[in-house]
Amino acid sequence: MCGIVGYIGHRDAYPVIIKGLHRLEYRGYDSAGLVLFDGEKLKMSKTKGKVSDLELICEKENTKFGKVGMGHTRWATHGVPNDVNSHPHFSNSGKLVIVHNGIIENYEPLKKELIKRGYTFKSDTDTEVLINLIEDVKKKENIGLGKAVQIALNQVVGAYAIAVIDVDKPNEIIAARLGSPLAIGVGEDEFFIASDASPFIEYTSNAIYLEDEEMAIIRLHKPMKVRKIKDDALVDPYVQELQMNLEQIEKGGYDHFMMKEIYEQPNVIKDTYRGRLLVNKGIIRMAGVDDNLEKFLNADRIIIIACGTSWHAGLVAEYIIEEFARIPVEVEYASEFRYRNPIINKNDVVIAISQSGETADTLAAIKLAKENGAFVFGVCNVVGSSISRETHAGAYTHAGPEIGVASTKAFTTQITVLTLLALRLAKANGKMSNSDYQRYLLELEMIPEKVTEALKCNEVAKEIAAIYKDSPNCLYLGRGYNFPVALEGALKLKEISYIHAEGYPAAEMKHGPIALIDESMPVVVIAPNKGHYDKVVSNIQEIKSRSGKIIAIVTKGDTQVRALADHVIEIPEATEALTPLLTTIPLQLLSYHIAVMRECNVDQPRNLAKSVTVE
Repeated sequence: MCGIVGYIGHRDAYPVIIKGLHRLEYRGYDSAGLVLFDGEKLKMSKTKGKVSDLELICEKENTKFGKVGMGHTRWATHGVPNDVNSHPHFSNSGKLVIVHNGIIENYEPLKKELIKRGYTFKSDTDTEVLINLIEDVKKKENIGLGKAVQIALNQVVGAYAIAVIDVDKPNEIIAARLGSPLAIGVGEDEFFIASDASPFIEYTSNAIYLEDEEMAIIRLHKPMKVRKIKDDALVDPYVQELQMNLEQIEKGGYDHFMMKEIYEQPNVIKDTYRGRLLVNKGIIRMAGVDDNLEKFLNADRIIIIACGTSWHAGLVAEYIIEEFARIPVEVEYASEFRYRNPIINKNDVVIAISQSGETADTLAAIKLAKENGAFVFGVCNVVGSSISRETHAGAYTHAGPEIGVASTKAFTTQITVLTLLALRLAKANGKMSNSDYQRYLLELEMIPEKVTEALKCNEVAKEIAAIYKDSPNCLYLGRGYNFPVALEGALKLKEISYIHAEGYPAAEMKHGPIALIDESMPVVVIAPNKGHYDKVVSNIQEIKSRSGKIIAIVTKGDTQVRALADHVIEIPEATEALTPLLTTIPLQLLSYHIAVMRECNVDQPRNLAKSVTVE
């Protein structure tokens, strides 16, 4: 959540910052602002609303000049979304300015103490408290900005990614992080600062990702220094080459990033298993699993921790791992896991799933698991992210940048990685016959082709969306492997169209939700011809007898459900365990078209953020 962009170098900073803020819009925000040093003073513009609104303000206020500057998109925590609470924030003297992502938990006692010392506050934010704390330390100790930032950060409790400029030293930016990501792009006599690498990918392919409790002193014409905030120790930063390219973060002719990402799924699923799924050799090769195979095989249980869509992928994995490898699996919300004093043993394997690799609750749960001696395996999409560094081992999904806030390709690539893991374990512990194992390898290899086939339902999904776009509620039902898909389908509809929707196991409908069903209630039923098909048909008959409107996801050629349903969307034939990779496609498309028809902001739904870096 929130987005930071900073620049110091030989270019005009304004276009770099504005373009960078647009690139970070996917993170979710409610206001935007920037500050530039124009050679004489710091000039700031900020506003509630979008980056496009900020551009109009900058034009009007003539805030467009300077080679040094910082920009910010804010997702409100302390204080309502308005112009005053927007970032950046000046200190009382007007000499220091800050942008901040995160939460300072002890801001209230710090604020009270600063008020006693004569400081005044214009905003309701914890960020304004932090910049005045830095100023107070700087004045009292008569020290430079870097040292003042370091001392101040040792007094705060919470999470942060910050960038700070001092008007008296305008050729320097201080950046620091704890629990919130911050990347530094290293160019020729120029530096870029951003919440992720997307704002500077076209200028440099070299990036440094600050670790927790690290601070960077970034100066023109001088080497950058990185220090530990706690003890001031110098750090030798690792410069890595970025893997993404500009084309990946552009829409490529689609109206929305979400639609582009839905249609990328055949390729990214293939990218995810490429080099791992070797059908001709009859093997799965995953370094993170192979190097720690005994940990998995000797595990008393596997605990999967995640949030949101990643949690739904974990639920699918629970079915697959238990079915294939016969290892007990528990799936936990990371936010609940970390606070309920869980029982974690040394023989437990914890799998942490996160698209961004920066999810605050998941990171905290990882640290708790490690403290209790568990082996932690990460599944994430972003190379170099915090979760990839905090875990003992892991596997990247190769989905590429996912810009749409509502996850689509992240979900299917997470399921792909976890299916590979389950098959690798089943082969190693002998719980699956060799013939079944070979069959699953072939089936998985064919999934991208089948996803391409499933995407042909787009026009049908669009027609159905036009009928139900104004429905106030929607129910999603699935059984077995497709119960988590029902949850995910409901979440997608809620996220981007703002229609209330609930996912349920189809058999649980009789235990409450059936009371909601009438002629105005659309019910999406996931009914492939595998597994509990006959039971699902019975559930559909129960809905039909109560005049519910049935939208059924069926296997191509189905006749039994077609005779009962008001609408059907077909998917290709597939083995039961892999059907979630196909059944989710029409649900993504249905949600997308309903949201577009309701004139919702598909890529940036209200109140949501892509990377949830606060609790």
